[in-house]
Amino acid sequence: MLTRRGAGALLLGWLTAVSPPLSAVAAVDGGAGRPGAAERIAPGVEYRAFSVPGPHGSTRVHVLTVDLRRGVRAGLLYPGAVAARRAVSRMVEEQGAVAGINGDFFDIDERQHPGVEATGAASGPAVLAGRALKAAVPQGQRFGWAPPPGDTSRDVVGVGVDGVARTGQLTLRGRLRTRGGSLPLGGLDQYALPVGSIGVFTPQWGPPSRARAVCGTDLVRAAPCTGDSHELTVRAGRVVSVADRPGSGALPAGTLVLLGREGGAEALRRLGVGTAVEVDYRLTSDGPVPFTFALGAYPLLRGGRPLPGLDTAAALPRSAVGLADGGHVLRLLSTDGREGDSTGLTLSELAEVLRSLDCEEASYLDGGASATLATRDPGSGRVTVRNHLDHDTEREVPNGIAVFAR
Repeated sequence: MLTRRGAGALLLGWLTAVSPPLSAVAAVDGGAGRPGAAERIAPGVEYRAFSVPGPHGSTRVHVLTVDLRRGVRAGLLYPGAVAARRAVSRMVEEQGAVAGINGDFFDIDERQHPGVEATGAASGPAVLAGRALKAAVPQGQRFGWAPPPGDTSRDVVGVGVDGVARTGQLTLRGRLRTRGGSLPLGGLDQYALPVGSIGVFTPQWGPPSRARAVCGTDLVRAAPCTGDSHELTVRAGRVVSVADRPGSGALPAGTLVLLGREGGAEALRRLGVGTAVEVDYRLTSDGPVPFTFALGAYPLLRGGRPLPGLDTAAALPRSAVGLADGGHVLRLLSTDGREGDSTGLTLSELAEVLRSLDCEEASYLDGGASATLATRDPGSGRVTVRNHLDHDTEREVPNGIAVFAR
């Protein structure tokens, strides 16, 4: 009987023997085992596919290699609002990218809070063109599989202002100031607020209701919605309206909504219409270089080594991003879905595949039906999904990683 430890050794041994660096990996033609050349998507951008045998069957893996030193840029795939979703291929098309992959886990389940719509917003932080787009929900409110020990909803992957890809954590720092004092902000355009906190919603949130933000607790996503909430609408630095329940609808430019729950709601009730209010916020990184773009993603490799506690049981369709050559090279990876012969990978196997591709760091993205890798044909300009999708359907997602070439 092959143990999980033995299976991991077999997988790594096969990868090491057949394809140590990605430059040596031969694409597999239709799964028939005939080697093929890499496909050039743009200068500095190459696509390859290969199959990985494992104890649970073979898995088809699709990898896009992006050399950030070749005039190629990575950015955020973004549907135009935080609480919105769109297919990866459509976002690649609309944003003029040459390729893209799905991104963070997101709020998708409406069954836990009957009558409260799922927002579609991502769980982790996001940075778009150097500006804070959203902050992370409490760890217990995160969607996705049970996280390995040590990762948090603040974990991200992205590219710094120096053009180098890196992983890190982003933490919200913000305050609400009035003549009577100041209060900390616990949320920025996120679908769940910490218990007792105040969150700020901006026009970038979009039209969906803010009701989901006061449901669940920091530890239990399915906990009931609180009956104690209060929100203020702020325009031109002053409170213009108040409400005892979360509202909905797109916010005009220059308008903010402050939403409090429990203790945060009590504090906001002291601020009536006409109160002068100043709101400031930022996402601070645990590293020295600010991100020009970032999105929620959860660690797999550090220093070329898989992190402890990675799942060894659930083989599923996966997406991930690996960092090689000191962060100058990105590897965007997605596997085939649950259709056909591909079985998917465990998190442990996913880490081993990325390690075999010379990645020094790697993070996993949303998987399952979300796993999508799309590229633009350099000749026709047509955008095509490269992996075999779960149930042959492209799921709409809240964000992803885009690749732009000159």
